[in-house]
Amino acid sequence: MKIGVFTVMLPDLTPEEAAAELKTSGYDGVEWRVTTVPEARKNEAPSFWGNNYCTLEPTQEDAKRAKALSEKYGLEQPGIGTYISLGDMDAVKAARDFCQTAGIGQFRVGFNNFEGAYLEHFNKAEKFLAEVLELLKGTGIKAMIEIHHRTIVPSAGLMHRLISQFDPASVSVIYDPGNMAYEGFEDYRMGIELLGPYMTHVHLKNAKTQPNDNGVWTYTWAPLEDGVVDFDALLTALKEVGYNDWLVIEDFSGKRPSREALKQNLEFVRAKLQKAGY
Repeated sequence: MKIGVFTVMLPDLTPEEAAAELKTSGYDGVEWRVTTVPEARKNEAPSFWGNNYCTLEPTQEDAKRAKALSEKYGLEQPGIGTYISLGDMDAVKAARDFCQTAGIGQFRVGFNNFEGAYLEHFNKAEKFLAEVLELLKGTGIKAMIEIHHRTIVPSAGLMHRLISQFDPASVSVIYDPGNMAYEGFEDYRMGIELLGPYMTHVHLKNAKTQPNDNGVWTYTWAPLEDGVVDFDALLTALKEVGYNDWLVIEDFSGKRPSREALKQNLEFVRAKLQKAGY
């Protein structure tokens, strides 16, 4: 099993600092955050989804930077995390070109938060995904789709409904139990078996419940060791179905400094893997 980190969880480190720290800590790979940080946010303190220092621009210059860093520190690149909106083919082309230059085999395509009629949004997503895969034909690059709350694919079952018509050689799934804590939880083994050959990537993070001011229990991000995700059950299910691909950590709890979180999380995941029989 290979273990990597999505750099969105390292907002106070530059890509150079992150790559060096990942190598020192013993990680196998890096999933780069690739997007444009708005100029208006660059004077803010570092944050996961704001002024995130560990972000590469979707440009050829930064694609070469990603490749150079991965080669220098011996890190594999299992994919890139982009924030491509539904219908934005220019962003798809930029991500494709980035991957080709950096030597990366897949990039994430998102389907946005949605409101209104599910079937209307589903039909748009289905058409968009078909266009994306047509654009990628012959490149050897896959489109990745993440199981994510507040999208049309919050669960394995709804993900399968969208992708089952497409070739798993062209599209892959990010299985994300942390997101499924918010919405879309299904039995781990059932969902993993259903997605089968589409699964090449598992995101590891955790969440926990807490009451809001109205007395309604809601979710918030938590350290890996302190939340509702049952990592023993998850990794046992992965072991039982023969999954042996990427585990990528994205800890949004903010409970530890970035460098400390990298070391602590890797120790936690390795212990859980050993317990599951990997």
